[in-house]
Amino acid sequence: MDDTANADASTAALRTQRLVLLIAILASFVSFLDGTVVTVALPAIQRELGGGLATQQWVVDAYLITLGSLILVAGSLSDVFGRIVVLRAGLIGFAVASVAIAAAPDPVFLIVMRGVQGIAGALLVPSSLALITSTFRGPAQAKAIGTWTGATTAAMLVGPVLGGMFVDLVSWRLVFLINVLPIAVTLWLLAVLRHPDRRLPGAKVDWLGAVLCTVGLGGSVFALIEQERLGWASPAIWGTLTVGILCAAAFLVRERYSRHPMMPLSLFRNRNFSAGNLATAFIYGALSLNGLVLGVYLQQGAGLPATLAGLASLPSTVIMILFSSRVGTWSGKIGPRLFMTVGPLVMAGGVALLLTVRHDFDYWTQVLPSVMIFGIGLTLTVAPLTAAILGAIEPERSGIASAVNNAVARIAGLVAVAFLGVIVGGVLDLRGFWQAAIVTAAMFALGGVISFLGIRNPRVAPPTP
Repeated sequence: MDDTANADASTAALRTQRLVLLIAILASFVSFLDGTVVTVALPAIQRELGGGLATQQWVVDAYLITLGSLILVAGSLSDVFGRIVVLRAGLIGFAVASVAIAAAPDPVFLIVMRGVQGIAGALLVPSSLALITSTFRGPAQAKAIGTWTGATTAAMLVGPVLGGMFVDLVSWRLVFLINVLPIAVTLWLLAVLRHPDRRLPGAKVDWLGAVLCTVGLGGSVFALIEQERLGWASPAIWGTLTVGILCAAAFLVRERYSRHPMMPLSLFRNRNFSAGNLATAFIYGALSLNGLVLGVYLQQGAGLPATLAGLASLPSTVIMILFSSRVGTWSGKIGPRLFMTVGPLVMAGGVALLLTVRHDFDYWTQVLPSVMIFGIGLTLTVAPLTAAILGAIEPERSGIASAVNNAVARIAGLVAVAFLGVIVGGVLDLRGFWQAAIVTAAMFALGGVISFLGIRNPRVAPPTP
């Protein structure tokens, strides 16, 4: 009788784990997909609604500003209201914002709705990862994170492919409706799961910190993007930049002394957590910059249709899908340091190969080798990076730890995209493309060096006799 009960309990636990992993993947997939699917749609949006490089930057960064600044609040909201409640609210809000964007009559409305979409997206990723870390333990957790990482990062890579097909065959507007089906499926799975929600007694939301963080990011990004049009001498530029920097500094002070900080600075006392997040800043900033530059240049510079521009990254997607889970398992056995060092350096080498691109463009010899090597490096990096950071923090703080790491990643992408005009000199021609490739490769290389110097493999407990 006891054996039967144990078998039933084991089967139920396994079913719960599978459902949790699938829900976490789908919910995060929505956020990651929408962050990248827009890349190949930018030229079509510009042609229909108007605007230059600055408008294209804002379509990307409006989403990243609210996503990056409020993803920290989402970690606290998960503790206060429960992870499943927050996840469900994020999915519904994301769907509503996506429909509004698809009907946008002008660039301003589209950019505002992208900001709203970022708010909803901020609720998805921390809750998804927190579900995984609270359900899985030990090597199973490392493998689950590897699977989650592979699927969600594949969304970042497959997004341009889907986006390109929709732009060429239907309309750029339908690009933003791609996520409606996975949202509906995820909401249904949440109803099926019947998983007890977890709330942290006494947890509160740091709303003042959220405002300071949002204004700090918004002011700084506005200055970086609009300086190309208004000039650094404009009061609108140096004024917003000053306000942004002051609010960012005030945010750090607030988090230092708040009784309920949304970004506990004590987390950074852990060596792997602090070094991993510093590496994340360079690696994910480079990822965002590389994705935007490659997607736009292949259309506007090399003259490819949106579908082919999106397909350019398909080899990386295939590599991620095939090997991310396996790399996560290896990382769980031998430690993340080797992978986090070698992976970014391989990505740097892959991006450096983009310097072979010429006016007489040829994808097979000038871009494909770069994409293949880049995909190998990315696969080696992402799962071990996530596992190293979350594995360094105790499980009860996994929600806020994942929120901080995801905020660092999105903010890094936000700042990198905001600097695009400065990097390329305001025009994304071939020379600007080369300059962006050099900067991106250098950022990846720095991420590898930081990982080598800062990350330490966790000690493996000796087997019990």
